[in-house]
Amino acid sequence: MKKSKLVTIGGIMLVLGLCGYFFLGASGKEKIGWETVKVMRGSMSNMVSATGTVEPVTKVDVGTQVSGIIDRIYVDYNSVVKKGQLIAEMDKVTLQAELESQEAVLANAKAEYDYQQKNYARKKVLFEKKLISDSDYETATYDYEKAKSSYEKSRADIVKVQRNLGYAVITSPIDGVVISREVEEGQTVAAGFETPTLFTIAKDLTEMQVVADVDEADIGQVEEGQRVTFSVDAYPNDVFKGRVTQVRLEATVESNVVTYEVVISAPNPDLKLKPGLTATVSIYTLEKEDVPVIPAKALKFVPDEQVAQANGYRLYPLNRENTALQKTVWVKEDLVLQEKEVSVGTTVNSQVEILEGVGENEEVVVEMVAVGKKTIGQPASGEGEMSPFMPKPPGQKKNNKTKN
Repeated sequence: MKKSKLVTIGGIMLVLGLCGYFFLGASGKEKIGWETVKVMRGSMSNMVSATGTVEPVTKVDVGTQVSGIIDRIYVDYNSVVKKGQLIAEMDKVTLQAELESQEAVLANAKAEYDYQQKNYARKKVLFEKKLISDSDYETATYDYEKAKSSYEKSRADIVKVQRNLGYAVITSPIDGVVISREVEEGQTVAAGFETPTLFTIAKDLTEMQVVADVDEADIGQVEEGQRVTFSVDAYPNDVFKGRVTQVRLEATVESNVVTYEVVISAPNPDLKLKPGLTATVSIYTLEKEDVPVIPAKALKFVPDEQVAQANGYRLYPLNRENTALQKTVWVKEDLVLQEKEVSVGTTVNSQVEILEGVGENEEVVVEMVAVGKKTIGQPASGEGEMSPFMPKPPGQKKNNKTKN
């Protein structure tokens, strides 16, 4: 009988102990702390990534407007040329013969024109004296106008032939470097509806540009003058710098993806950048230096008033009755938490620029954390459900069924 009473009393004490743990130990004795961040000055930046191609700023395709055989070539790849320098010649035999033929036609037309002009002058005098018929005068007038038209046409034709002969001598239109040569000596070129390209000349390889394709989702952030850095696979350890010089309005659609071309200056004093290289581009759409910043999650933090007061902290929230607050943070000083209204600027990568409301080095609370206590209802490390087939830890007794 005594043994039964002792068991009953022990059970009651165990229940009271568990209740005390859950209602007193888990709430009144649990310690809490605050994760804080000081308001510090820093830099904020945002960038848009894109890919592009390195190109010369000025590039000219040199061609010919006449058909014929390439007789001489005086330059090769990478040749440095000056404006007006002879770079190639075409066979002139056919063009020279055509010029001589046209000169003969012009001489004949000139002789005919001179004769018809004098004949018309004579017929006109006779017609005015009523010595010839109207028909004779009209015939003289017709012959004169016809000869005049033929002579003017011959003069125009010979100008065209002379110009074509001049096209057989191909010169460089600019100072630059030959980056492409499309023909060989003896090759025949045909100038039809499209002018054949013989050479491509870049004006100045010390001043290059990158033409980058920027996605439509990012193009709204890109403006002229923004700083750019880019790299090329040929020099993976080098970072090249430039500026946005043009944002082109024409859109390019490929596989339902809309992009816009952005032109970026690329100084190339050491001639490392070569035409055609693929560039990986970073366009800095936002750059701010030496501005107060805090984590963005500080704006969303709201302390638990009861838990904070139970741990000895005093809270001073703002009076929101007559104030239209937009953003607030909680500032911690010793055992005091004070809510302050702040004015924010740019948000980049979970960082917020503070314009006013808190000063430098003030501690802004971003999160409440438990100190020295495990979370109630969660198993401690190494505890929890265990497989019945695993051995029990030392000191842990197996549950035995009570026999009646």
